[in-house]
Amino acid sequence: MDTQKSQANEKPTSCRKKKNEEATFIEDLKDHIDEFIHASMDEHKTCFQKTIKKMFGLSKAVAEKNSEGVESSLPLQRTLRD
Repeated sequence: MDTQKSQANEKPTSCRKKKNEEATFIEDLKDHIDEFIHASMDEHKTCFQKTIKKMFGLSKAVAEKNSEGVESSLPLQRTLRD
């Protein structure tokens, strides 16, 4: 069972990396669609998890950077109507 897990970890996931830097946009898109269609559910799940972690990691880094610097805020404005 451990060998299956290690082999699964060594497989390239469907998370996209350009195979050929000289490929045209259409060629690259065809490769990407082909990889997506032929990826297993585990590969899709792994890619999705990595993407979500990366998104939250980036948002956390931005939040930390903003909290370290000068705090900027807009003044609260109220509009009263009769």
